[in-house]
Amino acid sequence: MKAGTLAAVAALAVLLVANSGLAASAGKAQAQIARGEYLVKGIGQCGDCHTPFTMTGGFVMDKWLQGKKLEFGPLVPIPFWADTSPNIAGLPGWTTEEAVQLFMTGLAPNGQPPRPPMPVYHMNRADAEAVVAYLKSLKSSSQ
Repeated sequence: MKAGTLAAVAALAVLLVANSGLAASAGKAQAQIARGEYLVKGIGQCGDCHTPFTMTGGFVMDKWLQGKKLEFGPLVPIPFWADTSPNIAGLPGWTTEEAVQLFMTGLAPNGQPPRPPMPVYHMNRADAEAVVAYLKSLKSSSQ
């Protein structure tokens, strides 16, 4: 009986340690997503170009970061100017590492920078990974 009780206690201890590791990992992932949300919303202001506006100037939240036709353009011709922004919610078509590299180097997998008016970012890896984690956490219109 004592051997069975000892085995049960040992198994319970292993489960508690494993679950605490999962909770810490989940907490770290949530913190990374929260950091990415802050960078996307507060610093990058990504919604301004990637989210449609309501008639009163607010964001259409059920289309958050799903792309739109841009309401502005250059005063003089700029080569390769994009008049629409792509859907970045969920980052469809991008691997995590491709997107991280874009935000770190300013270059897409094809070696080209984003089309204007998208700025070229040179983030550190932690910030780039946070932005990508947040964007990947969003539901895309194509999902």
